[in-house]
Amino acid sequence: MPPLRLIADTFGAELEAGFAAIRRELDVPIGFPEPVLAAAAEVARRGPKVPPGAPNDVVDRTDLALLTIDPPGSTDLDQAFAAEATDRGYRVWYAIADVASFVAPGDELDTEARQRGVTLYSPDMRASLHPEALNEDAASLLPDTTKPAVLWQIDLDHDGRQLDAHARRAMVRSRQRLSYRQAQERIDAGDDDPSLRLLKVIGELRLKLEAERGAISLQLPAQEITQLPNGDYELHYDTSMPVEAWNAQISLLTGMAAGQIMTEAGHGLLRTLPPLNDGTVDQVRRAAKALDIDWPSQEGYAERVRRLDPNIGPEAALLVRAARSFRGAGYDAFRDGNIPDQPLHGAIAAIYAHVTAPLRRVCDRFANEIVLAHCAGRATPEWALAALDDLPGIMGTSRQRDRSLERATVDFVEAVALQCRVGDTFDGVVLSHRRKGASIQLRDPAVLAAIDDKPDVGDAVRLTLHGVDIDARTVDFRIADAL
Repeated sequence: MPPLRLIADTFGAELEAGFAAIRRELDVPIGFPEPVLAAAAEVARRGPKVPPGAPNDVVDRTDLALLTIDPPGSTDLDQAFAAEATDRGYRVWYAIADVASFVAPGDELDTEARQRGVTLYSPDMRASLHPEALNEDAASLLPDTTKPAVLWQIDLDHDGRQLDAHARRAMVRSRQRLSYRQAQERIDAGDDDPSLRLLKVIGELRLKLEAERGAISLQLPAQEITQLPNGDYELHYDTSMPVEAWNAQISLLTGMAAGQIMTEAGHGLLRTLPPLNDGTVDQVRRAAKALDIDWPSQEGYAERVRRLDPNIGPEAALLVRAARSFRGAGYDAFRDGNIPDQPLHGAIAAIYAHVTAPLRRVCDRFANEIVLAHCAGRATPEWALAALDDLPGIMGTSRQRDRSLERATVDFVEAVALQCRVGDTFDGVVLSHRRKGASIQLRDPAVLAAIDDKPDVGDAVRLTLHGVDIDARTVDFRIADAL
């Protein structure tokens, strides 16, 4: 679906004023208090320091040929990857930025990060979890710099199944910073870098195992707003490259290993999502029948959903219906061996924990300390255990604000882009019913429209744009005629 392009010379000032207004409305923090900036500058100058109560055995692993793969221009680099073949199968090395080596329990940086919860992204700026001196310099796994890391060693068999997993503190040195496109192009060209070659091998093995265990892969058409190098803004549907899925599998592998370690330790913070029940699966099957989508009786839920194509109208509608079936995602903290009654992440079909993005999620810093302590056979530091009481609430609130910021920003950009097209007609497909009306995916441009009518889900429709209210961030689409 073609993107919406907003020219900076025409819309730039209006867009940036609107983005700023949304941030004020949602209390998105702008900048940092002076004491927090000073604290970040001081720890960056001082360098890393093992936090209190943690094992003080940092190893030198600057020999590993690690690389990072991120969106272009990223400087807050949480993860670096390397891999090698072994007699048993494969060994994955995954270095995670060691933020706890810079942020002390209860200091200005810790307090500020708990208030923020996550890094928040606007098209024109980001409200980072930590000041730039830390997030984009001292703690970031930038290339050709020696940095502290939580270094995972995960051994897999020849089929990609986990054999062993262990984490410890290390000093590491990334060799390369690649964008997703650069990594994909080099892999496609048969690059002889062993880590890039094995990323594809391991990623595909893990995707196969994901399907076998019944994990749900929802390739939803996602709207994104990108600021282009020339300053223009573009609203488009995200299209992913295979390397993004392979890279995500390494992060998922690590999070699953962390979840297992936490349950062994008897305390931790799990990312949970209730599995689908039979009644919900039956409802989605009925929706498929109503949309005239073939679903063989012998084919399981996860298998069929995995095959849906978001670029085909009825199948995109069923994907949205499947995604709405998952409710109740959260963070469950536990202690003293009292593992949650429902510890699984239903979409992943495994126990899972967030540990791979401590520069952007505050909970990962504490979760990593639990993993490190258990792997070292030591007691978890009390400051990390104490945080378990507050982290589910912190993460729930901050992720809700993140979702609100994303939705408000997209609504605003759509309103600005469409203000000159009142009276025009647009083709679309009914994705889902809402409490009042329906959601329509327009074919051109990349807009999700809401209407008051309720055509059948999956129907092709034609809409007329009757009005735009930029201040309210609303657009008024109405049915023109059925196709």
